[in-house]
Amino acid sequence: MADNFMNDSFKLGFGLMRLPKLADGHIDVPQVSKMVDLFLEAGGTYFDTAYVYDGGESEAATRKALVDRYPRDRYTLCTKLNASMQCSDEQSAKQQFYTSLERTGAGYFDYYLLHALQRNTYKKYDDYHIWDFVKELKAKGLVKRWGFSFHADPDLLEEILAAHPDVDYVQLQMNYADWDNPGVASRRNWEICRAHGKPVAVMEPVKGGILADPIPEVKEILKKANPDASFASWAIRFMASQENILTVLSGMSSLAQMEDNLSYMRDFKPLDEAEMAVIREAQKALDADKSIPCTACHYCTKGCPMSIPIPEIFNVVNRSKGSPAFRITREYNIVTLGKGRASDCVQCGQCEGACPQHLPIIDLLRKCVAIEG
Repeated sequence: MADNFMNDSFKLGFGLMRLPKLADGHIDVPQVSKMVDLFLEAGGTYFDTAYVYDGGESEAATRKALVDRYPRDRYTLCTKLNASMQCSDEQSAKQQFYTSLERTGAGYFDYYLLHALQRNTYKKYDDYHIWDFVKELKAKGLVKRWGFSFHADPDLLEEILAAHPDVDYVQLQMNYADWDNPGVASRRNWEICRAHGKPVAVMEPVKGGILADPIPEVKEILKKANPDASFASWAIRFMASQENILTVLSGMSSLAQMEDNLSYMRDFKPLDEAEMAVIREAQKALDADKSIPCTACHYCTKGCPMSIPIPEIFNVVNRSKGSPAFRITREYNIVTLGKGRASDCVQCGQCEGACPQHLPIIDLLRKCVAIEG
C-alpha cells in the first residue's frame, strides 16, 4: 500500500472538493485525470474526498480519474462520513460508508474521517454510535486509519480526544492568517493534537483561496521577498513546515494550480527563518486590515453585564473579508461560546465609556447581529 502516514518527503495532499467543472456544472473528469497523473508522477499519494462533496459526484469522479486507472497500491484515499448532513438516523448515517465504498470502487479506505465536528453536530456521532462503527470497520480491514475533521474550539477538541484516545489522526483548518485567530484557533488546536500524539492533516491552508489572492498589503510583502513565488506557495509551505503534519491538502481546481503546487512541493523545503519572518510580516498586515479599529484591550468587557466578548466579535468581522457566510458564522459561534452574543447587548453604554478608541460599540454590535447563526 502506498502509505503516506507521516511521510516527511511529500506533504502535499490532493483535495477533491473544488475540482474543475464543465459548462454544464459537472466535474471535468478528463482534466481531473490529467491532474491525478501529474500528482502521482511527482510522488503524491494522498487523495481526500467526502460523501457530501458535490452531492457524491466527487467520489464518483475519484473512481473515474484515479481508482479505475491506477493499481490500488499507488495511492491512499480518504473519505468522510457526515452525521449531520444527508442523513436522518443512525442507519442512514452508517449507510454513507457503504455508499462511498460503492461510488469510489476503492475496496477499502486508507483514511476515514468523521466529518466536520462542531459544537452543534458532534453529539450526533455519539447518538448514532458512529465511533464504535468506524472501529468495527477498521477491525474488518475496510478502514486502515481513522479520525475526525474539526471546526470548533480548543476545549471541545480536548474533550473529544480525551473521550476517544484511539483516533489515529485529526484534520484541522489551519493557515497563517488564522494561526492566532481566536475564531479558528489554528495554533492552539494544533498544539493540542501534538500533546495528544495525534498527527494532523491540514485543510484550508490557503483559507478557501483567500491567501492565493490576498489583500494588496500582503501581496506587496510576499512579492518583495520572492517575486517568482506564487501567493499560494507561501501558505502551503508555511503549513508543511510545521511539526506533526501528515499532509497539507490543497483543493485544486485546474491543471495550472496543480502544476504550481508541484513546482515547490515536489522537492519540498521548509521555510527558513528569513521566510518565516516574511510570514510574520504578512500576518501583521492582515491584523492591521481592520474595518473596526479595535485594539483588543478588553477594557469594554470588564463591566459588561451580558459578558459579551466584544473584541473577539469585532475580530471575526475584521477577518471576514472574502470569507463565505458559513465560515464567518462558525468563527462567531466559537468566540461567543458560553458568553453573550451581539444580540444580547442591553445598550447600557458602559463599554463605550471605557473604550480608549471611543468606538460606537453599541452601534457596531447592532450591525454584528447579522452574522449570528
